[in-house]
Amino acid sequence: MPPVKDTPFTKGGSLSVKSSRSSRGANLQSSPPAPLSAFQLESVALFIHVFGALSLPRSIGEIYGLLFSTPEPLSLDDVQTRLQLSRGSASEGLRWLRSLGAVNQVYLPGIRKEHFTAETSLRKLASGYLRDRIDPHLENGPNRLSILESSIDPDSTTAHFEKSRLGQIAGWYKFFAKVLPLIKALAGKF
Repeated sequence: MPPVKDTPFTKGGSLSVKSSRSSRGANLQSSPPAPLSAFQLESVALFIHVFGALSLPRSIGEIYGLLFSTPEPLSLDDVQTRLQLSRGSASEGLRWLRSLGAVNQVYLPGIRKEHFTAETSLRKLASGYLRDRIDPHLENGPNRLSILESSIDPDSTTAHFEKSRLGQIAGWYKFFAKVLPLIKALAGKF
């Protein structure tokens, strides 16, 4: 196995974590710490990059990457401890990922804490992202264009320029309104 590189999640190549599967009902605090594997570290780094490209917070990528690369369901406490996140950041990240459909809640008999796994269906991930992040902007588009148009003073020396720019934005909106259903359909094939 190649050496684990120092990352924001490691100190000297390892990160202490708590096991989430120690005797199911037992106190999770009593588990001996274990480092994230090289695969988990690289998965977290990969998803930080992916989610960052979508202008999403780093912690969202960290949480999804950990859940994606871990075979067992993890609780909020597991995520917080393994990634060394604040409770609020871990909680908010899981809540956001759930609303997006990027994580699934898993029932574990005899355990009261919620546990989560990563959703790995590209179709569900893409449709959730489009539904939550893109659709609201497109739905609001006609109203925003109307407001922008009403802000143009027809007697202004820049009115012609502003109307030209408004036309460009309206063209972009029409393009995305036509392309988005195709993207959704394409995402549905995966």
